[in-house]
Amino acid sequence: MGYRVAVVGATGNVGWEMLQLLDEREFPADQIHAVASSRSAGQQVTVGEDRVLTIEDLDTFDFSRVDIVLSSPGASVSKEFAPRAAEAGAVVVDNTSHFRMDPDVPLVVPEVNPEAIAGYTKKNIIANPNCSTIQMVVALKPLHDKYGLTRCVVSTYQSVSGSGKEAMDELFEQTRGIYTNQPVHETRNKFTKQIAFNCIPHIDAFMDDGSTKEEWKMVAETKKIMDPQIRVAATCVRLPIFIGHGESLNLEFDKPVDENDARELLRESEGISVVDHRVDEGYVTPAEVPGEDPVFISRIRQDSTVENGLAMWVVADNLRKGAALNTVQIAERLVQDYLK
Repeated sequence: MGYRVAVVGATGNVGWEMLQLLDEREFPADQIHAVASSRSAGQQVTVGEDRVLTIEDLDTFDFSRVDIVLSSPGASVSKEFAPRAAEAGAVVVDNTSHFRMDPDVPLVVPEVNPEAIAGYTKKNIIANPNCSTIQMVVALKPLHDKYGLTRCVVSTYQSVSGSGKEAMDELFEQTRGIYTNQPVHETRNKFTKQIAFNCIPHIDAFMDDGSTKEEWKMVAETKKIMDPQIRVAATCVRLPIFIGHGESLNLEFDKPVDENDARELLRESEGISVVDHRVDEGYVTPAEVPGEDPVFISRIRQDSTVENGLAMWVVADNLRKGAALNTVQIAERLVQDYLK
């Protein structure tokens, strides 16, 4: 007998992707419920080639009807409904930021710390990390295990889909407006500055130390997932890209690291695809990753500015591995190891 699954936030970018992945990966579900706000209730969403689901209202949905909830409705909504779902007996895998730093909620990337899933019993909730954190720790984990990572300096190049459909629409409208001589300020709602043909070093709110909350997330989440002793310095930048996050990493280790050994280690690691050739087109860019599952690593080279240093370029589809896929992978491990 299969599981009963609800996808909350089913009309959003990530929720829709979750539904497709449940179908693509043949998740053992007998029932799938698509759930969203009352505004979307009654609408229909297609899953796979021919399955049509009717959106159910989150406010009145009975979570005792399901075993697992895959959630991506926004942090404030998760804060309200996830405990209700957990109390009804469902295990919630939440993609929002609300529960990530709760000490009683495991923060999981299956390729990195699958053993942490066991902690779900404290609150019946498992948290999915930030998209930029996920692809980074997948790349860092095998290197940390072998060489002992002590410091990571990361600059991100993040697509607008990380801010939702409205952000994608804003990029489209601004780009079209520039080509037709329309004032950019008329289409600026989601971002603090023009996003078309620009880059914005500001993702989420500013904090007292001058960091943004997105940068803080990368620091705090990496420590919780991998090792509290790792020092992380992050600068997060939004670019006029629809889907796909890029990251430039400069790493420092306890032990000497050879770039060729590191390349082979990464090539053999779960969830990673190494495309690293020192020729034209010998690397991966964000435009090439939409719809792809792996974390792609290129430009692996020694960083001679520090002892035991390594530099690399990391790219992934932020809607899949950075959100929906990681959530579904957690659910797969959950049913494989804990909900038999």
